[in-house]
Amino acid sequence: MDILSLLGIILAFAAILGGNLLEGGALASLFNGPAAVIVIGGTLAATILQTSWPILRRAGYQLRWVFLPPHVGLEDGMGKVIDWSVKARKQGLLGLETVAEQEKERFARKGLQLLVDGAEMESIRGILEVDLESREARDMDAARVYEAMGGYSPTIGIIGAVMGLIQVMTNLEDPSSLGSGIATAFVATIYGVALANLLFFPVAHKLRTIVRLRSRYEDMMIDGIIAIADGENPRSIELRLRGFIQ
Repeated sequence: MDILSLLGIILAFAAILGGNLLEGGALASLFNGPAAVIVIGGTLAATILQTSWPILRRAGYQLRWVFLPPHVGLEDGMGKVIDWSVKARKQGLLGLETVAEQEKERFARKGLQLLVDGAEMESIRGILEVDLESREARDMDAARVYEAMGGYSPTIGIIGAVMGLIQVMTNLEDPSSLGSGIATAFVATIYGVALANLLFFPVAHKLRTIVRLRSRYEDMMIDGIIAIADGENPRSIELRLRGFIQ
């Protein structure tokens, strides 16, 4: 579990609540059901309206990466490629057939199978790059869902505040309720801005970072597999792949 992500969320909301208490405010003043319904419901509705179901489903799946990011071991990947190159140098490309069958990682297994099948280097590169680019595009589209939510929530928070002020203006005959009514109206703005800047935008940025790291890993695997197909020396392959890590 990514403890830093959990700590970041706790600190973000603790800062808001703690700052409110230090200013003499009451915690109860920040909790408002109608404002939450307007901001959260409106943000979700706008996001659903602009997004296709497959991307929404992918975004929901990716959300767990914030706390349980997929393992992307560049050093481990480089070590695997070097082992493959040594084996291929001793036994030929057909010697990787058993390795391909036992490889758990789908992308690497696909590349190894292409090697074993004797595909041309350009064919291997083309097939794997299409795989990488299509996966990266899907994942980036899913990450942008949270970026879109961060764009909508402050505006919808303003809508909620205006709606609250309308209700206040309809009760001007009761001056004693004006202060609390206006304060309640602006809670929606707090919700919108806080959700955008403390949750949605950071989540979107973290997901994009993970997607880019996975793409770098797969780029490294492509370079390594192509180098094996070209018969490069394992030491040369290691020096080449080291550039993806440094």
